[in-house]
Amino acid sequence: MTTQQLVSEIKKKKSFLCIGLDVDLNKIPKHLLKEEDPIFAFNKAIIDATHHLCVAYKPNTAFYEAYGIKGWKALEKTIEYLNKNHPNIFTIADAKRGDIGNTSTMYAKAFFEDLAFDSVTVAPYMGKDSVEPFLAFKDKHTIMLALTSNTGAFDFQTKEVGNQELYKHVLETSKGWQNSENLMYVVGATKAEYLADIRAIIPDSFLLVPGVGAQGGNLQDVCKYGMNDQIGLLINSSRGIIYASNHEDFAEKAATQAESLQKQMEIILQ
Repeated sequence: MTTQQLVSEIKKKKSFLCIGLDVDLNKIPKHLLKEEDPIFAFNKAIIDATHHLCVAYKPNTAFYEAYGIKGWKALEKTIEYLNKNHPNIFTIADAKRGDIGNTSTMYAKAFFEDLAFDSVTVAPYMGKDSVEPFLAFKDKHTIMLALTSNTGAFDFQTKEVGNQELYKHVLETSKGWQNSENLMYVVGATKAEYLADIRAIIPDSFLLVPGVGAQGGNLQDVCKYGMNDQIGLLINSSRGIIYASNHEDFAEKAATQAESLQKQMEIILQ
């Protein structure tokens, strides 16, 4: 999926919502545990109820890997279902990979070729040769951690290195990497006050913004400082949508929460 196709979907749906599919068997409705594949059953119901309200889905792979081969199979079935039934939905493997070159190439093949995701999140700590193997894949996107929403972000990301905060140095450096036009960046919604500085460095890139909702991020602030002339934002909400109810009406309640965000986005886009 190209960036322009993504922008087109945003304008068509009047939404830049990304829904995180972070499935915890302890939190899903109990009646689903009787299903042969409870994780996929939950995901399918959420997707069926919300696909018209969002432009992206983001499974965090940890929530699948934790259940071994059954979890990985559920992830595979989920992405196959999305690609077959909703090919215009942007898919994000939230895997936060990043390793030496040949290992990163194998990670990239796993998510881009085997599972056929549109994008994958990566950690830049090991530098250029750990990220460029992901960038080499045509029409795929690499979403690099820039400034995250967790409290530990201040341990390293905002420390000054040569009179410049580290996250800014990471952003500046990444622009010079091969195929950097395939980069997107993760910026936490709880760091909205930093977005103006981030946009000064990467004015045209898409930002994946988690932290709206359960983590306390404010949608209006994020859009005020982070939106560009191509929208340039994917706002992720996970728990606030998918766990809106743990009863049999869970998919309906998820759709209600997703629609609430979508309506806010529609007003902002206008």
